[in-house]
Amino acid sequence: MTEALAILRDLKAKNYKPVYFLCGDEPYYIDLISDYIEENVLDEGERSFNQTILYGRDVDGGTIAGEAKRYPMMSEHTVVIIKEAQHIKKIEDLAGYLQAPLESTLLVLCYKYKTPDGRTDFGKKVKKLATYLETKKLYDNKLPEWITAYASNHKLRTHPQAAVMMAEFLGNDLSKIANEINKLAINLPAGSEILASHVQENIGVSKDYNVFELQTALGQKDVLKCNKIANYFGKPGSDAPPQMIIPSLYGYFIKVMLMHKLTDKTQAAKVLGVHPFFVKEYEIASRLYNPMKLVNVISTLREYDMKSKGINGTIDNAALYKEMIFKILH
Repeated sequence: MTEALAILRDLKAKNYKPVYFLCGDEPYYIDLISDYIEENVLDEGERSFNQTILYGRDVDGGTIAGEAKRYPMMSEHTVVIIKEAQHIKKIEDLAGYLQAPLESTLLVLCYKYKTPDGRTDFGKKVKKLATYLETKKLYDNKLPEWITAYASNHKLRTHPQAAVMMAEFLGNDLSKIANEINKLAINLPAGSEILASHVQENIGVSKDYNVFELQTALGQKDVLKCNKIANYFGKPGSDAPPQMIIPSLYGYFIKVMLMHKLTDKTQAAKVLGVHPFFVKEYEIASRLYNPMKLVNVISTLREYDMKSKGINGTIDNAALYKEMIFKILH
């Protein structure tokens, strides 16, 4: 997120601002900035007198303003960090402080998972007067690109399949993704390429079969491999519940459907939201599944998604996978 990285660059250049209001749905960037301020603005000897960390549930706006007005002791700055600031009582009482903040203080408000009401006086003032950051969750189709960029910053290259596997397995929790890449950066030599095998070995994706292999096998109509994977997924205690697998298959076949509608194949990666490495796989699948068949496949996936949730009767996972994959292939 460019705005967050710009704030971080200013902080590293010691270009400090008196108030930081960090809000929105994506906590990763909020934590990234607040952690940097907590760990780097003051040295260890200065923190005991000049750094205060409070929690929103325990304070009100007036108390925070009072903390922020304290002058530093034997330091150039005072740091006041409010975690879980979305729970502050009478946060509007901070409006007056925003108009005349103490320049020696860095007041950091971590207002996670929501944003202030822009119609209120406080909401208007905080956007105008504070260093304001509003974060948003990254779209799923942007995750592999983010993973590749983050790994690159840690001197690692990323194979496209590995990036997609991490995105699918970890979801759009950037903090969790960053932690896993940090672990790989410790275990792999600088300049290494993160491969699918590294993801399987270190992050927990099944070493036997996973949804990506099932998608590829279905896309190629590899009946033998599809059945092997179906048998594996259907075993008691399998870590591949239908409620997790079916949505991934649905997304896969929607992309295959989109391939049929493309007039300019050079735009396939952009339209499908995938790395160019995977375009050939979708081209092969589109030749084996015509549009009418794809409509049936998507209908089948919806049918078995409901069955997996106990709607329209119950069915055990082994039978569900066997029936569903048979209908997709034939």
